[in-house]
Amino acid sequence: MYRITPQLNEKIRHFAQFPQTGVSLRQMVLFGQNPSPGTLLRASQFLAEELPIRLAHRVKELDELPHNLNNMPSIVKVKNWYAQSFEDLINFPKADLPRSIKDKFAASALKETKLPESRPNLSVKYSSSSPPKHQAVPLDHRYYSNIDGIDWPPEVYHYNEKFTKLIEAIKRRHDPVVTTVGIMEYKQHRKLIDTDVQAFLDRFYMSRIGIRMLIGQQVALNRLASRPDYVGIICTKTNIAETVQEAADNAKYICEDYYGLFRAPEVQLHCPQDLIFTYVPSHLSHMLFELLKNSLRAVVETFGDGKDEYPPIKVIVAEGKEDITIKISDEGGGIPRSSIPLVWTYMYTTAQAQELDPNFNQSDFKAPLAGFGYGLPISRLYARYFGGDLKLISMEGFGTDVYLHLNRISNSDEPLQ
Repeated sequence: MYRITPQLNEKIRHFAQFPQTGVSLRQMVLFGQNPSPGTLLRASQFLAEELPIRLAHRVKELDELPHNLNNMPSIVKVKNWYAQSFEDLINFPKADLPRSIKDKFAASALKETKLPESRPNLSVKYSSSSPPKHQAVPLDHRYYSNIDGIDWPPEVYHYNEKFTKLIEAIKRRHDPVVTTVGIMEYKQHRKLIDTDVQAFLDRFYMSRIGIRMLIGQQVALNRLASRPDYVGIICTKTNIAETVQEAADNAKYICEDYYGLFRAPEVQLHCPQDLIFTYVPSHLSHMLFELLKNSLRAVVETFGDGKDEYPPIKVIVAEGKEDITIKISDEGGGIPRSSIPLVWTYMYTTAQAQELDPNFNQSDFKAPLAGFGYGLPISRLYARYFGGDLKLISMEGFGTDVYLHLNRISNSDEPLQ
C-alpha cells in the first residue's frame, strides 16, 4: 500500500505554497493549433511544472479536512493517489536538450507574442484581503513556443512520448476519484453536508475537472490524428443543436429502460441548426445529459409511468454577445422553494437513494438515472469551469426551468482556488 513519507509530505507542503496558473479555452486553442514537436514539448514542460502544484494544493486540503473526514479510509485512499501522482511528476526527468534547441527557446521567449487576453472567472469570489495571485513568469513564456523550421532531435520526441505515457497513467489512476471521496460515509452520520465541506467539494471537483482537461488536451494533441474543427479535445465548431439532440436521445433511452416505458416524454428543441461555438463537446454533453435526465424523471414520476403521452420537455437556445444560453423547461411538478438551496449540495436527491459499487470506475461520473445527488452540483462546476453558470427556477406544483449559460467568448480563466 502506498504511503506518504515525511520527506514527500514536506515537498507537497512546499509546492502547495505556489499559485496555480489558469488557462482560458481560447488560449488552449491557440497553444494547440498546428502543434509541432517543440510546441508539444513546451506544453509538456508547462504541465510538468503546473500539475504538481495543483496536486499539492489538493493533498494539503484533503489532509486538513474538518469533522475527522481526513481520517476516513476513502479520503486517505484519494489523498494517496494524488500524492503518488505528485511524486511521479516531480521525479520525472527533465528533457535533455541540445544547446542549440535551448538557445532557440530562449530567443523565442524574447519575442513579443500577443496572446488572447483572459479575464478572471466570475465563479471565483475573491476578498479584498486575498486578491488573485499571478505567476512571476507569464503564461506565454511557459506554455507557448512559436518556433518553425527546426529539425527536432530525437530527444524531443522521446520526452513527449514518455511524458504522455506518464500523464495517461495519472489520469487512469484518478478515474474513480468522484465516486471514492467518502461523502457517503460522512452522510451516514450527518443528514446534510456542512457548508465548509460543500465548499471543499466544489473546489476539489473543480480542480479535478481542470487537471483532467489539461491532461486530456495534451494526450489528444500527442495521440490523436488531426481532425477537422478540433484542437485536441476542443471543437472550434461545436454544434449546439446536434449536441442537445444526442444528449436528449441518450437520456430518453435511459428513462425508457429505467421505467419500462414504450416512449419517454418528448424533447422539443428550439435552436438554430447552424449555431456553433468553441467548446469541449464532452463537457457540454455531460451537462445536457444530466439536466435532461432530471426533467424526464420529474415528468414521468409526476404523471405516472403508465401514460401514453406526457407533457413535452422544451429546450430553447438563445444566442447573445457574451453567452449562449440553453433553457430546459419541464412540467414535472417543480421543487418546493425551501429545497432549492439543497439541490446544489452533494448527495442530496429526491429520488430513491442508490448505492454505488465500490469498484465503480467510470472516468466521468454518470448515474443510471437518479439517486446519487451528484448530477446538478457537478454539472454546475462544468459550466463554471469555462466562465458559464447553471441556474434553476422552479414553480412548485407545475415545473422547473434550468438555465445553462455558456461563455461563447472563451476568454475566462480556469476558476482555481
